This record gives sequence, C-alpha cells and structure tokens, in this order.
Amino acid sequence: MTDARYRVLLVASHPVQYASPIFRRMVQHPKLDILVAYCSLQGAKAGRDPGFGMELAWDIPLLEGYPWLELRNYAPRPRLEGFFGLVNPGIWKLVRNEQLDAIIFFTGYLCSTFWIGFAAAKLSRKPLLFATDAHSLSARDKQNWKARIKRLVLPWIYSLPDVVIVPSNGGVALMRSLGIPAERIALTPYTVDNDWWIRQAQKVNRAAVRSRWGIPLDAAVVLFCAKLQPWKRPQDLLRAFAQANISNAWLAIAGEGPLRASLEEEAKSLGISARVRFLGFVNQTALPEVYRSADLFVLPSDYEPFGVVVNEAMLCGCPVIVSDRVGARFDLVREGQTGFVFPVGEISSLARILSDVLPDRHRLQVISRAATQRMASWSPRDNIEASVEAIEQAVRLRSSSRGGRYR
Repeated sequence: MTDARYRVLLVASHPVQYASPIFRRMVQHPKLDILVAYCSLQGAKAGRDPGFGMELAWDIPLLEGYPWLELRNYAPRPRLEGFFGLVNPGIWKLVRNEQLDAIIFFTGYLCSTFWIGFAAAKLSRKPLLFATDAHSLSARDKQNWKARIKRLVLPWIYSLPDVVIVPSNGGVALMRSLGIPAERIALTPYTVDNDWWIRQAQKVNRAAVRSRWGIPLDAAVVLFCAKLQPWKRPQDLLRAFAQANISNAWLAIAGEGPLRASLEEEAKSLGISARVRFLGFVNQTALPEVYRSADLFVLPSDYEPFGVVVNEAMLCGCPVIVSDRVGARFDLVREGQTGFVFPVGEISSLARILSDVLPDRHRLQVISRAATQRMASWSPRDNIEASVEAIEQAVRLRSSSRGGRYR
C-alpha cells in the first residue's frame, strides 16, 4: 500500500440508486480523486423504466455529492440495452487524459462505448479495471447457446483488463473457472448505504404500515419486492404461499411489471386473493417500511447476478429466503442462520421453508438479529477499501508489465 492519491475515472452506463452513496464516500477517501462519467442520465430524470413498465423518478438524489459528467450519446435509438444503445465517442478523449491513474468500467462489455474506452486505455497504457456482477454463464433469456459462446469468449475478454472487479465470491469462482489468475480478481462487496437503511428502519411504525395494508398486526407477512418480470419468478412465491397454507399469514408483493395482471388472476384462482396485497411500485424512501413491516422476504429469481434487495431486507431486520440462482447467497445467506436457500423453481421446497419458519416467531427474531449483524462487515466501507486495493493492484500490474514504475 502506498500513500499515493489515485485519480480514477469511473465509467457507468447511468446513475443507479445503489452506486451514488458509494461515489459520495469515495470522494472522502484520502487515496481517491474520482470522476464519474455517465453514458446516459436515465434514472436521474423522470422517464419510463422498461423493467417496471411505468414512468418513474427515484426520490433520492443520484447526482449530488461527487464530481460527474454526462457523455453525449450519439446512438440512433438511445437506450441502456443493445450494443449500439450507448455510443459515446467522448469517452476516447476522456480516457486519454494523461492525468488519470486508472479507469474502471461499470458499463459491461456488450456496449460500444466500452470498446471505445477500452481501446483508448490500452493505447494510453493506463491501468484498467472491468467490473462484472456475473456469477454464472447462464443467460437471462435461458438461451443455452449464449452460455456456450460465453465460455469461449469470456476468458479472452476478462484477460484484457489489469484487474476484474466482482461483487461476490460467486463472481470470484466464475473468474477462476475462466482461467483468470487470482491476483487479477478483486472482490468488492456489492453494498447499499447501510447506515441510511438502518436509520430509516428504526423509524418505522409497523402497526401503522400494517393498518394501511389492511393486514392484522399479529399476522405473519411474507414479502416479495422486485420488478414483476419473468426471471424474478414471483409466481413461484405465490404458489408456494398457497401450498403452505399457513394460518393467519399474508403475502405482500411490492413492485410493478408485465406479470402483475397474471399474478392477480392467479391469486384469485388459487383462492388466496383475500390474503395477498399488491403494493405496486414503492419508491426508495418508502422501502424501509415495507421490509420492516414484513416477517420474511423471498427472492425466487432464476437470474439474479447479485440482488441488493437482499442487503436491504437484512439491514431492516427481515430474514430472507433466496433461490440458488441469487448471487447474494454466496456471501450473505448462511443457511438457517441469516436466511435460507432453495433450488430455483422447486415450489414445494419453498413452501416447506415457509411452513417451517413463518409460524416460529422466536426463530424469526433470532435470524433477524443475525441478518443485521452479518451486514456490519458487508458495508460501503468494505467496498471502498477493497476498491482502493484493486486500483493499487492494477497500478502495480501495469507498472510491472511496462518494466518500470508507473507512478
């Protein structure tokens, strides 16, 4: 570790509510001097979110407290998805700036701006870091041929940067399976603003929230909180809840998306609609009361690179059940201690966990405390310190490859 102050360019596709608090803390770190370059401002401005399928604007500041700029997007049809959805040629000049000590790309490799910036960094021989949240080669659309292509291409792609940044031990294992040396892999915990979530959770009036939901205070409440998209598999929880048939238990579903109408219909056909509450889209500042007013959170996704909703729930003292496709399970979910893991799609297994755990209030309280305690060592501080170490490692490796000192 040196006492140097690193001038780092962070390239991101768009502002994200989870990343902004990290950037604000990075500014305060004595070893970092950062600039965030956004390829789009989607999320920071009111607009249609394709995942939720509705117009929305986050109700927390995403662009305050750290230096940033927007790169002009020349894409014919600007969007976050697709190789030509983000075309920001201005990244070339920005990366070529001689004052930069390192560049970190958070955009992903399926983006033309990524490759423009990569070429500029390589030509400038600057330390380069790629971030990926993947822990599996599986595709969200379940197209098996994509996994085969990834197996062939990704060892080359992830050999290009000096260091690959991953948010979980599942990501570390994936990189190692692709042949990336351990010294070129950095685990930087995927975190949220822990302090904020804990503070907000402590303010929640559980009785008032339950009253607003029309759910008795003494009832057991299972929560789903995510976009109502096929890969999130909310229907699995709906069916498991019906199968478990727990006395005085209710299901709350927070989120919007294309599956809402079909879920409402299925709740009726299963005969449980009177005990299911569809809360709709819940903005960021109202989420702590949702987690705090539930007894158990379930994320049944079949595609979930990490799943920071798990962080949020645990910080609010809500025990979690996740499928074995959720990346957060590798580091946050300790079976029977901070939560539970079930095989994706196995509704009977999920129903069995609900039946065993939900009626046991004492056990839920023990798991709740353990979940909150686990998050103490999975915090923004841990993320930033790991990021600094990753930057220093990239600088060392780049210096070594040039046969001399970089700085």
